[in-house]
Amino acid sequence: MQQRVGLARGLANDPDVLLMDEAFSALDPLIRKDMQDELLELQSKMKKTIVFITHDLNEALRIGDQIALMKDGSIVQIGSPEEILMQPANKYVERFVEDVDLSKVLTASHVMVKAETITLEKGPRVALQFMRDRGVSSLYVVDKGMRLLGVITADDASNAIKNGLKLEEAMDREAPTAVPETLLHELFELMSNSRFPVSITDESGRLKGIVIKGAVLAALSGNSLLEVGDQHESA
Repeated sequence: MQQRVGLARGLANDPDVLLMDEAFSALDPLIRKDMQDELLELQSKMKKTIVFITHDLNEALRIGDQIALMKDGSIVQIGSPEEILMQPANKYVERFVEDVDLSKVLTASHVMVKAETITLEKGPRVALQFMRDRGVSSLYVVDKGMRLLGVITADDASNAIKNGLKLEEAMDREAPTAVPETLLHELFELMSNSRFPVSITDESGRLKGIVIKGAVLAALSGNSLLEVGDQHESA
């Protein structure tokens, strides 16, 4: 409660810039996380510029839009959390971030790749031809507004042709979905329990991309996002 009162007192004068010097360092982990959540919620509402000083890199990555790393009184790198993690400026920064759990920092939007799509009116024969032409084994079925309807595999399309079924009757409607802001560690269970990559959709259900296991493994191993994309293209 003292920290909450301190934060309220700091905001009472409506300052242009709020300086918080290791504000949560003395708190236990659960309360610290709650305070971080409250700070993020306040920031989303009040749109204040906050300079937050911390020695906890995980805290900086969680709440910071831009991070400045200092060594011996000098700034060695300024960048977004993604840039700090994926493009360290020197060996010092590399050592500083080497123990960070990337799965709790990177989101689905960082690793998602383009999905191969088809609309319902095309039918299973066209779907099968699309898969042959594009060298893939499944397509994501969308409406004309790019809203996700389901997934059709090559086997499903072949069976639909044999049995005279429409695309909507043969597609799988239970493919896992997540929003772009979903952290990678929250995708693990979805990926392990499905035969399909995780579909990434926005709040309106429009398909933004897919997350494949190879892209997640590449990102967690420290490969750049460009390399992740290249791996998908060659898959």
